[in-house]
Formats: sequence, C-alpha cells, structure tokens
Amino acid sequence: MKETYCELTVKPSAHPDLFLDFLQTLFPDAIEMTDEALIVRSEEDVTPLIDGVREFAKVLSERTGEEVRVETTVEEKENVDWIAAYREAIRPVEVGAFYVYPSWEAPKAGKRNIQIDPALAFGSGHHETTASCLEAIGRHVKAGDTVLDVGCGSGILGIAAAMLGATVDACDTDPLAVENAAKNFALNDQTPRRIWEGSAPGTKERYDVVVANIVADVLKMIAKDLKARTKEGGLLILSGILDTKEATIEEAFSDMELLETLANNEWRTKIYRQQG
Repeated sequence: MKETYCELTVKPSAHPDLFLDFLQTLFPDAIEMTDEALIVRSEEDVTPLIDGVREFAKVLSERTGEEVRVETTVEEKENVDWIAAYREAIRPVEVGAFYVYPSWEAPKAGKRNIQIDPALAFGSGHHETTASCLEAIGRHVKAGDTVLDVGCGSGILGIAAAMLGATVDACDTDPLAVENAAKNFALNDQTPRRIWEGSAPGTKERYDVVVANIVADVLKMIAKDLKARTKEGGLLILSGILDTKEATIEEAFSDMELLETLANNEWRTKIYRQQG
C-alpha cells in the first residue's frame, strides 16, 4: 500500500446520479456519493478524470437546456484504511417492513431483510428516493401482482416487491447494473422472472405496478413508455424527482390520476393510477 492516495471530489450543480453513472464508466472502483458530492479515491492519478467530467457537464447542459456546472478538487491524502471508515459510516436502513443492510451487518428479526452492499449501481436504501420507493412498494404491492422495475440499479426495489409475493421483471440501460441486480436477487433468495439491458420498450406486457426511480428529465422523456406498460387501474410509482422538477412531472403525467406524493427533503415520489 502506498503512503498516500488521491481523492477527487466532484460537485455537480444538477443531475448527480447521471454524473455517478458517467464516472462509473471511467473508474472501476467504488465511488462514494454524499449529499453534495461524488468522491473518487485511488492510489493512481485521478486528474485525467477531470476533463471528462467537465466535458460531460457541457453535454448535459446542451441536452437538457439548463446550465449544468461542476466543481472538481483533487487532494493527496495519507493512505489510511478508508474502506473500513466507509463501512463504519454505512448503517442499515429501516423503511416500513423492510430492513436494508450491508454484508458486514446482521439482519433484523421480524423484518423483510434485504442485503445490499453500496456499490456501483444506484440503490442501497440510503438515498431519499430509494427509501420513498420502498415505502410505496410496501403499501401498494401485494402477492400475485406483476411488477416492472425500470432503471433497476442494484435491484433493491424489485427484490422488495418479490419478497411481497409479486412477479418481478426488471431492466436497466447500464449492463453493470443489470449484472449487479441479478447478483443481488440471488443473494436475497429471490428470482426475477426476467431482467434485461434496456428500458420499458423491452417488453410488451402491461403490469399491475411499474416503478421508475430515475431522474425527472429521463422520466419525462420515457413517460409514454411507462404509461404503456401500466395496466388499466394499475399503479405507476415515479421517483428521483427534485422539488424544482415536480411541476414538470405533473404536467407530463397529467392524463393519469395522482394518488399521492411522498416528500423526503427536496425529493418527491409520486404514485399514479392508470385510468381506463
């Protein structure tokens, strides 16, 4: 082990999840995500990542029509066991009937235990959007339901639905996420009926419940596909919505019945019913 390591801090003004996805294509090791920043640590030089991050911010600005800024800093630090420190900081999360815990912690008696190690794919229960989706699934998914998890990330939401007795399909455009989700299903003794690389158009079935925890701009882009996959009378659970984007989502899904909005800090989760 070298005496020092490099720590790159990336602070985007918007779309942190998209920046995380981008960094994961460039950097194979774990990336820490805090409320304000993404943190990359390596014994190798991380400065080449900076140009890529800045260029990605420009591309996002062009495609979203909003100014996306990014701040980057690089520090050289003493090489302590930061993996152990990170594990110390990650604690189990309890949401309703679900108890989400990492492999270095123990399950909890009387709960539906989901083992997920925070890793490359988004979704460990710690982020407000994931927690709100788990709450919504706990309330609305029942045994025998068919569920589609769009943008499944770690697979945590599909795993939760499967534990409730639902038949679960899942998809993600990131092949790494698909691989990670499949492993997490197996780790939790659950089996998705089908999991694929891609999005909602990868199936023609209509589901009792469709869940999409992505980001508001992407939800708006794929609104037609999400609606098409939701049965008449079925539910569509949308998350990853910042309060500043709430009106945009309400407009995009105005042809569905809004049943409930869950608020967790600045994040919103919306539950819609498909009307006949």
